[in-house]
Amino acid sequence: MKRYIIAAAAALAAAALAVTTASAAVSFTADDLRGLGDHIIGRAGGTPVDVDGDSVVDTFDLVAMRKMFDHTGNFSEQTVPLTEDNVKYTGRNYYDAEKDIAWLVLSGSSVDFVVNGRSAEITINGDYGISNGAEQSPRYAVLVDGEVILDELLTEKQKTVKLFEGSEPRIAHVSVIHLSEANNGAVGVSGLTADTDISVPVVPEPKKELSIEFIGDSITCAYGVEGKDQYESFKTATENFMKSYAYLTAKKLDADYSSVSYSGYGIVSGYSGSGNKEAGSLIPDYYDVIGRPADYKKTWDHSAHKYDVIVINLGTNDNTYVSKQPDTRSEEFTNGYIDFLGKVHEAHPEAYIICTLGTMGCTELCPSIEKAVTSFRSSTGFDRIMFYQSATQDMNDGLGSDWHPNETTQRKSAYVLADKICQALGLESDQQGLDVAADVTLRTVTSDTAMMSDYFNDWDKSYYVTTVTGGSGRGSIQTITSGIELKKNGKYKLGITLKTENITDIPFFIRNTETGKVYLEDKIGNEENDTVFEKEFTLPEDAECEIVFMIGGADSSRFTLQKLSLLRIS
Repeated sequence: MKRYIIAAAAALAAAALAVTTASAAVSFTADDLRGLGDHIIGRAGGTPVDVDGDSVVDTFDLVAMRKMFDHTGNFSEQTVPLTEDNVKYTGRNYYDAEKDIAWLVLSGSSVDFVVNGRSAEITINGDYGISNGAEQSPRYAVLVDGEVILDELLTEKQKTVKLFEGSEPRIAHVSVIHLSEANNGAVGVSGLTADTDISVPVVPEPKKELSIEFIGDSITCAYGVEGKDQYESFKTATENFMKSYAYLTAKKLDADYSSVSYSGYGIVSGYSGSGNKEAGSLIPDYYDVIGRPADYKKTWDHSAHKYDVIVINLGTNDNTYVSKQPDTRSEEFTNGYIDFLGKVHEAHPEAYIICTLGTMGCTELCPSIEKAVTSFRSSTGFDRIMFYQSATQDMNDGLGSDWHPNETTQRKSAYVLADKICQALGLESDQQGLDVAADVTLRTVTSDTAMMSDYFNDWDKSYYVTTVTGGSGRGSIQTITSGIELKKNGKYKLGITLKTENITDIPFFIRNTETGKVYLEDKIGNEENDTVFEKEFTLPEDAECEIVFMIGGADSSRFTLQKLSLLRIS
């Protein structure tokens, strides 16, 4: 119900731009409309206004206020300053009041608004970044009603972009977003002009119910996400924040977001080709400012920006330093991580903190982060914090520039992170696109005379079972994958890649761990080639499940589970 009310209030606010009913002269601003809407839905900072004079502040007042934003039929050009009173700021932006320019500074920073008129245009401004050269200048996109109408590198000091035009007024939802990162320059937006017949032609997009801050490095920036392969070097033309796991996670959860990310940066050391400390590229040094570049190195007001969740994805660059002397530098990294957790928690004491690492490997630092999280939890008593190891990118999915994750890997990471956020906040996860078998527990059990040995390869997640004595039948040795949560009416695609020796036609089934009810059963395995098995099924009920492979009955056999996935497809 709460989500519905918020959506309804947002729709009413946006509808203020489209009203055609005749009424009194305009006496309220877009900020008044937004404040009243916030009050009605119970959002902090809302402003109660009794518009209709009935001594009750309710939805009827919102309707009455929006009627004051009338079409007059007298069209003229109006230019609206891009302040937070008129447009919504996403991410870390800087408004230069003297030049009337909103600078989109960090990755994914944007301005978002709703405009009403027969036509509208904006001016795009460049800073020092336009002198970087054709492959290193800032990249940005302009979206109208969710469709990209312009995606280009910014190489001009100033240019005008027509958003739309026609003979009749229309309502358009507009977003201008910075796709590359701060160190290559910012993107300025000014001159928002509409040919309109209403007094307040522009209002900010409404805030969303959930808000997330992402703190990271090149992975979060989406460095090379559109690169043709791992051998292509960095250029801003292949950096696209809208394909970052951060943007995709926020979009999936319908959340507002902010991203603090710089390629090559870390906690105690930035990327180091020599193994020596790179102390000039540390995220903690720039967490309290809008951006690192001198023009934007201004204090960031944490108190004015609240987040429900903060995601920290750092350590990949630190590892180039720590790995050279792990006995001493691992502790340095852990202590630095603890200090940074303190800085983040102090800035946002109510936010749930999720820490992760592993997309590009460097998993040897995961124990150090786990230690930092445990220590921070113990010393502060703050238990709204967790760590999970991100799945390392799959070479079969392809790679982006300089061995960075491509769009497929970024999307998979977003599916997992969205699920982790739902778990952290107690929200219902739809599991869409999620491999629910990614974190299964594997074990093999024996009965009667069966004897075997098993081994799990942490590098490629493969599982080996070597049978000495197979026992009396297939059930004498059972390999079990447990810890699989499935949802009622969920449609899943099971994928298995298997290699066997001296055993074929292995029975397997998916069953309810508690009741033993079987939802899917089949046979798999042959002597000649690796077996690749795929099958779709729909679960009739919520259930914690396990997959059981019956591999007994054959002496001197080998069973290798090379890959197991259980992807929710709808």
